[in-house]
Amino acid sequence: MKTVIVESPAKAKTINKYLGKDYKVLASFGHIRDLPSKDGSVDTENDFAMTWEVDSDSKKRIKQIADATKGSEELILATDPDREGEAISWHVLEVLKARRGVMKDVAVKRVVFNEITKSAILKAMQEPRDIDNEMVEAYLARRALDYLVGFNLSPVLWRKLPGSKSAGRVQSVALRLICERELEIEKFRSEEYWSIEANLKNSAAAPFSAKLTVLNGEKLTKFSLSNKDSATAAKKAVEAANLTVKDVQSKPATRHPAAPFTTSTLQQEAARKLGFNAQRTMRTAQKLYEGIEINGETTGLITYMRTDGVSLANEAIASARNVIAEKFGQNYVPAKAKIYKNKSKNAQEAHEAIRPTDLSRLPEAVASKLDEDQKRLYDLIWKRTIASQMAEARMERTTADIQSDDGKIILRATGTVQIFDGFLTLYQEGQDDKQDDDERRLPKLSVSEKINKEKIEANQHFTEPPPRFSEASLVKRLEELGIGRPSTYASILTVLRERNYVVMDKNRFVPEGKGRVVTSFLESYFNKYVQYDFTAEMESELDLISDGKIPWKEVLANFWLDFSGAIEGTKDLRVSEVLDVITDALA
Repeated sequence: MKTVIVESPAKAKTINKYLGKDYKVLASFGHIRDLPSKDGSVDTENDFAMTWEVDSDSKKRIKQIADATKGSEELILATDPDREGEAISWHVLEVLKARRGVMKDVAVKRVVFNEITKSAILKAMQEPRDIDNEMVEAYLARRALDYLVGFNLSPVLWRKLPGSKSAGRVQSVALRLICERELEIEKFRSEEYWSIEANLKNSAAAPFSAKLTVLNGEKLTKFSLSNKDSATAAKKAVEAANLTVKDVQSKPATRHPAAPFTTSTLQQEAARKLGFNAQRTMRTAQKLYEGIEINGETTGLITYMRTDGVSLANEAIASARNVIAEKFGQNYVPAKAKIYKNKSKNAQEAHEAIRPTDLSRLPEAVASKLDEDQKRLYDLIWKRTIASQMAEARMERTTADIQSDDGKIILRATGTVQIFDGFLTLYQEGQDDKQDDDERRLPKLSVSEKINKEKIEANQHFTEPPPRFSEASLVKRLEELGIGRPSTYASILTVLRERNYVVMDKNRFVPEGKGRVVTSFLESYFNKYVQYDFTAEMESELDLISDGKIPWKEVLANFWLDFSGAIEGTKDLRVSEVLDVITDALA
């Protein structure tokens, strides 16, 4: 008998079916132990020794695993293929080693798979390896850092800012982004500007519109027409002018599909297109990954959903190209397969992108087996994956300049004509905020052609403040800054809401007073530790640890040297003094 350990009972049930009666598959239910939130869990005086605690539920599960392992010839650790999964396997093995007699004559193997399908599981079992100690060390360093920041900083907040809940290494930086954006919005002063838009017709009476770009021989800037009087004068000048086409230029343009989904891009698109928050997206993706019963067999529908990789397996690319040819026609299949480059700095964690396990399994074919959230998310993942391998969209962008007889007034008309829709026939990436993307069509225009005026309008505008962060735009910004990792985004955003540091208004983050006070305190007394560059640098160091390039305890020692000094420096601060500093900062 061989004992296999995975995280979840749903996964255990499915894998047991695939492996058969010679295997016993048990679930750890995630992490079996953690650092208790008390003094000394990370001993900074004793080479950062870590004391782990097992809760009562985990004790029962450990006993089950130990009993099964004791009578086994092999222990196969088959937890998730990322840093957290490696850590869970390590924890299980450490606990079993500590129990007398459990590991005697038991061989230990580590296997990983990117999808829960029979072929992937059986293949993984043929390719075992050892636990990746460097990945485990990166996990230990991250966990120790988070403990040292949270456990030491939170009591400072409680003492100096009564009512504050806690501070966290990455959570505090995300909160700072939200608060800084709110400050930008509050400081924003709207400016008035005007534009002149002409509704015109060509000689064949086909309508189109154009904007005034040159007045009295001078090129207009955004604020050239800053009030009603100047706009009215410009409008009258255009109304009095005879207009002729001066120049027409048409240029071919190409639009390329987006790469297949990573964790963060899936969260962003699910927020934009489906209205899901990050937690809902990950919860639904987990179910699709662990498997749905289809034709009497539980099958994983998507690959592993925590990844920053954008590559696809060769067989997935071949399958996508077959589906495209069959469903859309050969002209939608590009001559060469599209290869997307991974932006991840750490090759050890550069897994395949999120994709359906079987691209020929169309969304409509499984819709009846899925609940509403699963159906919509599977459809999104399928479309994005297929679109990523489709031909580019081809269009023609036309710009026409229309001028007065004396050449002192010029209006510009722009338009786009789609020649071939390519991947756009299936999928178009969403946008967080409105962008001025002119997709209007222009009628045929010829140089020297006389243009008729229908109506000239002077339109008043006001500049707008930057938008508050949505879940999608905040995840995107954190990723751009190199802060956090695929597995952490959902929990970061959830913690901010649960601690009442932010509220959601029209799906946008608004900092509460408490959140702004905490951010101000951290910026005033722990500025280094809420700097974006510092937090991103820490992430890079964790990646270097898992790449075997730097010792993990050296990273902890360097961090603790400075951070403990910053903590010490706040001990004698009076609450009234802190409040005065924060009041000045928020004024």
